[in-house]
Amino acid sequence: MILVLWLMLPILVENVVYRHINNGLVEKKEKFIDHLNKKEINDFIENSDDSTEEYSQFSTLHSEFLVLSKIAGKPHQKKTTFSNDYRTIEGEENEYRILQYHFTYESQGYQLEIGSSLSEVNDLTFIIRLFIIIVLVVILLVTFVADTVYIEYLLKPFYKIIDTKIRRVNEPEAFDHTPINAKSRDFRELDLVLNQMMDRIGELFKKEKQFISNVSHELLTPIALLKNKFENLLQNDSLDDNAIDKIAGALRTLDMLKKIINNLLLISRIENNQYEANEKINFKEILNDLQEDLQDRIEDKEIQFSNQIKHDFIFTGNKTLIHILIYNLVINAIKYNKPKGSIVVEDGFYNNQYYIAIKDSGIGMNAAQIEKVFNRFARISSDQDGQGLGLAIAESIAVFHRIEIKVTSEINEGSNFTLMFPEVPLPN
Repeated sequence: MILVLWLMLPILVENVVYRHINNGLVEKKEKFIDHLNKKEINDFIENSDDSTEEYSQFSTLHSEFLVLSKIAGKPHQKKTTFSNDYRTIEGEENEYRILQYHFTYESQGYQLEIGSSLSEVNDLTFIIRLFIIIVLVVILLVTFVADTVYIEYLLKPFYKIIDTKIRRVNEPEAFDHTPINAKSRDFRELDLVLNQMMDRIGELFKKEKQFISNVSHELLTPIALLKNKFENLLQNDSLDDNAIDKIAGALRTLDMLKKIINNLLLISRIENNQYEANEKINFKEILNDLQEDLQDRIEDKEIQFSNQIKHDFIFTGNKTLIHILIYNLVINAIKYNKPKGSIVVEDGFYNNQYYIAIKDSGIGMNAAQIEKVFNRFARISSDQDGQGLGLAIAESIAVFHRIEIKVTSEINEGSNFTLMFPEVPLPN
């Protein structure tokens, strides 16, 4: 509205101020005409300093002027017009509102011009416009600050709901059901609906995890029975070599199926928080044990394994799960490495966070493979053995211990898996 007023100011000035000036000029014209006579006209002509038979009279401050001049011929009718024009008076140019009046006196045509200076009006218009702009800026600033503060106050419960009940929740079990203190009925209703929704989601998560756990347990029993039957069949001397090969293949398939089920059970137990995390873990000992356990596989591919763990970092968690986590990362580095390649395991501190990096010189991964590397049953190469659950298990264990896994890789250049630990003790 203020901006519209600022834009409409010239029209307002023209309709209001100019009307007032016009009325004043008409009054002056009528007074001048009423007192006009031949003697005064002759005096005007005699007092004129030039030969144009024109008489001029000015106010001392050049705010008004009056000009009377003869014109050739007679005007057809008395006519009054108004216009804006610039006039130079005693070397000073100003803009005036000018009344022009044509009339006849004793068969002689005359033109009367009465002008009123517009300088004060223009100055006033400029001041008003400047004032309106200042008011507009002040109102905008005050409105913005007031609205921001008021909206922040009004939406404070909403931000609290977002922060405490959505942003910080990574799983349904961690959801906070404490009601939010809000005066608005809408926010209380939102809080209630969120609580009810998370209750339903949490229940569905529990049912899904319980289902996976139950199915896995139930599948282990028939697998064990089938394995026993196949092993008993192998004891039968009447079987030929072809039958023995088929039974041995079936046993390998059952072993692979049992391994998949056990891995799924492990993931389910980790996600259901069925493990304790209160053991002191020394990573230097774990890496030394892993190097001994995997020495045969390392030598089979002629891989140079370099254990550069230097810090005696003690971490509180589940030792078995941490062992599985690092084991899966190292076995992955061996599996996808090149013959006569290298594996380097090193540790250190970055931004006061302890890390363990496992680098290999293997086949590497592209960006699409890195994005899916922790998905269940995802495999980097179809030529390699495995079920694609090793890194999925590693990620579940890392999430359980609040460890961040960072992956960088380049095709044919190798991969780097870095474990960033949450605790920040001083390095030894």
